[in-house]
Amino acid sequence: MDSSTQMHADWTLVIDGIDFGEGPRWHDGRLWFSDFYQRTISSVEIHPDGTGTRHVELQHDGRPSGLGWLPDGRLLFVSMLDRKVMRCEADGTVVEHADLSAVTGGHCNDMVVAEDGTAYVGNFGFDLEGGEGVEPTTLVIVRPDGNVTSSTHPLLFPNGAVITPSNRTLIVGETFGGQYTAFTIDHDGSLTEPRIWATVRGTAPDGCTLDEEEGIWYSDAAGRQIVRVIGSGDIHDPSTIRMGTPNNTYACMLGGDDGRTLFVITCEDASPDVAAGTATGAIHSTRIEVAHAGRP
Repeated sequence: MDSSTQMHADWTLVIDGIDFGEGPRWHDGRLWFSDFYQRTISSVEIHPDGTGTRHVELQHDGRPSGLGWLPDGRLLFVSMLDRKVMRCEADGTVVEHADLSAVTGGHCNDMVVAEDGTAYVGNFGFDLEGGEGVEPTTLVIVRPDGNVTSSTHPLLFPNGAVITPSNRTLIVGETFGGQYTAFTIDHDGSLTEPRIWATVRGTAPDGCTLDEEEGIWYSDAAGRQIVRVIGSGDIHDPSTIRMGTPNNTYACMLGGDDGRTLFVITCEDASPDVAAGTATGAIHSTRIEVAHAGRP
């Protein structure tokens, strides 16, 4: 029996005019995100009334996705179609940081970057848009110097991931696996000790964010809802919170000056055949009680 808590959210429209937003990150006082089909990375200046002004920071034809920053402030982003991580230099020049094509199956997608600049990148594992069947894959590990290795533990569509404040645990959602899997981060950045962190069967965990109580908020790509789940828990536990969203949702982020604004990216559909060129996507926000923690 599902005893999770259903909550109502008062949503504020931050911006609209997005095709398909992904990888929201709170960085230097602004909300950053990628737009797959407009092929842009933007930052959003948040006004006192909760609305925002969008600033396009760069354009990239490879379909930008996950975002993160190196310790020196240079932007890293995933280039989905050519399966690379790109780097934006201080002068704005975009260069290749790492080529992931030899260790990935299908498009690359979301990414979380650790405090030392090590990036952990998910990939589909199969040709989703071409209609192939689900195949397991692994997280790719990109060292700060661009050296590429991968974890050995199989995952079903590793997607949104977080790193806890200790910098010793990475937790990644498996969109087609119905669970969150945790790893210990060794001192060299490798991932060990895989274990189930929470089961979320019946949902499709997508972009996610961590709070100070080590609860993970995630966008459920299989439904118009955002969910908060606690480690060692279950989607049906009373501690689990569900909130309906204004449209289908694919990514979320805790941010704002106090870390208590929950930003949610919504869209009609993830498929390029439906979403590309429509500008029907949006970012909405609501206020919550427990502040952001960890990375991203």
